[in-house]
Amino acid sequence: MCGIVGYIGLKDAREILLNGLEKMEYRGYDSAGLAMRNADGVHVFKEKGRIADLRRVVDESVQATTGIGHTRWATHGAPSRENAHPHQSVSGRFTLVHNGVIENYEQLKREYLLDVPLKSDTDTEVIVQLIELFANEGLDTEAAFRKTLQLLKGSYALALLDREQAETIFAAKNKSPLLVGLGEDFNVVASDAMAMIQVTDQFVELMDKEVVIVTKEKVIIQNLAGEEMKRAPYTAELDAGDIEKGTYPHYMLKEIDEQPLVMRKIIQAYQNDQEQLTVDQSIVQAVNAADRLYIIACGTSYHAGLVGKKYLEAIANIPTEVHVASEFVYDMPLLSKKPLFIFISQSGETADSRAVLVKVKELGYQALTITNVQGSTLSREADYTLLLHAGPEIAVASTKAYTAQISVLAILAGAVAESRGLKLPFSLTQELGIVANAMEVLCDAKEEFEQMARDYLATTRNCFFIGRALDYYVSLESALKLKEISYIQAEGFAGGELKHGTIALIEEGTPVIALATQESVNLNIRGNVKEVAARGANTCVISMKGLESEDDRYVIPAVHELLTPLVSIIPMQLIAYYAALHRNCDVDKPRNLAKSVTVE
Repeated sequence: MCGIVGYIGLKDAREILLNGLEKMEYRGYDSAGLAMRNADGVHVFKEKGRIADLRRVVDESVQATTGIGHTRWATHGAPSRENAHPHQSVSGRFTLVHNGVIENYEQLKREYLLDVPLKSDTDTEVIVQLIELFANEGLDTEAAFRKTLQLLKGSYALALLDREQAETIFAAKNKSPLLVGLGEDFNVVASDAMAMIQVTDQFVELMDKEVVIVTKEKVIIQNLAGEEMKRAPYTAELDAGDIEKGTYPHYMLKEIDEQPLVMRKIIQAYQNDQEQLTVDQSIVQAVNAADRLYIIACGTSYHAGLVGKKYLEAIANIPTEVHVASEFVYDMPLLSKKPLFIFISQSGETADSRAVLVKVKELGYQALTITNVQGSTLSREADYTLLLHAGPEIAVASTKAYTAQISVLAILAGAVAESRGLKLPFSLTQELGIVANAMEVLCDAKEEFEQMARDYLATTRNCFFIGRALDYYVSLESALKLKEISYIQAEGFAGGELKHGTIALIEEGTPVIALATQESVNLNIRGNVKEVAARGANTCVISMKGLESEDDRYVIPAVHELLTPLVSIIPMQLIAYYAALHRNCDVDKPRNLAKSVTVE
């Protein structure tokens, strides 16, 4: 997820913008840029790499009190100076930064910009060129901006400078977050309050399809029809927890939205100089020395482990077992001669898992911990650690840690496979990047998933999730998400197991949500859907593009079949969130549950 900052006031904008960009480095990015407007015009500086690289190319002699800045993670076009933001119109009059994805940019290019020479591969440049096109037809900047917005399909947070309109920043948003910060003789825009907390703690949240005209004296917020919207600012407290939640109503929703960002951070963290994803060689050697892997975990981490088992066996060719920690410690199975134990825990403090680790160490076996918290107990006491790089996860119901665990397990499997001379079924770097983009599309489709929650879960007492192969594992996690925050009795089943008992529970109106992302069992799961529909179930099929049928409720973007759990879970997380919200449940703190389970 990219980052936007903007400043207009009396002070020099350069350092304020650069500091703001540095505050958003946690988001993950591959290039950065800023534009500053003064009496001489608009000065643009862009660079591939880090903010430190951008600092080196910024001309310190340029003084300006108005400017915008951006950190970019490549979606349309490779990381490069040309594709970095800000982007300018052909004449240089308009300068724009953009977060989000414009779904119809190719169509807009064909309809409006065939005669316009584009300098980048981005969807963003299409926006700024359209603004200039409409301005050249006689519209003023605000009208040209508004007309362009009405053509856009997809998500955007935008900040625009006009060379001919001094001391004004135009901004707008749809689906991507954007805030306006208020100050004395200055105002700011930012995609995250943390970016500008050093200059103000007063922020106004913008809603979808709103346009903002920002000067140093005032902020005017309008809807696309031009009607002015009044909204009181909120105070961004310096308490770290509140800042992390920002303007989201719940941590869980924010953490669901952070999953594309987390995916990109993981890619960065595990990328070597050759831009390949790998892990520490001592860990690879430990895995290769084992004759069997034992994944130990609880709850959501256990479900991630089931997916990891598939990766370690299918990609790295290593026999792998997955065990529930609370059972394993008291009922240890017959172990192989050279086992390696992999402990998965978001907090690294899970008591059930630590009990197993203590026992494993007493037996003299090695252990690897996959965790989100460096220095946690499981990390300290294991021989090796792989970090999730997901950032703090506050909501009790785990979301971004789950997808982070799966992606790190995929990277581990890939690194071991390469060390064994095995051919990978895909480029991990490329495919995880595609996953991140698909996640972003799904996070932007909240309205559809909220409606699904209304249609299927508004009054029900129970719900079934079914799938086959990897979809079965996702069904288990989907059921857990729903039950733990909405208190609906939910169960996940392998589709073929319904007829071995569970189908007796199907009655008129019973919601059954099915996943269909695996080609080899696509027809099988659809047969299972027909079985329950014939008995009165209220069925809902979520499929992957390329495997969809006419009656499917939602089709997720196509990713590599092995990586579908990373994207198919997002609709389920959002459906669970909205089901809990509609039932007035405490989403972040469900009853009887805690974030870190430190007692057995």
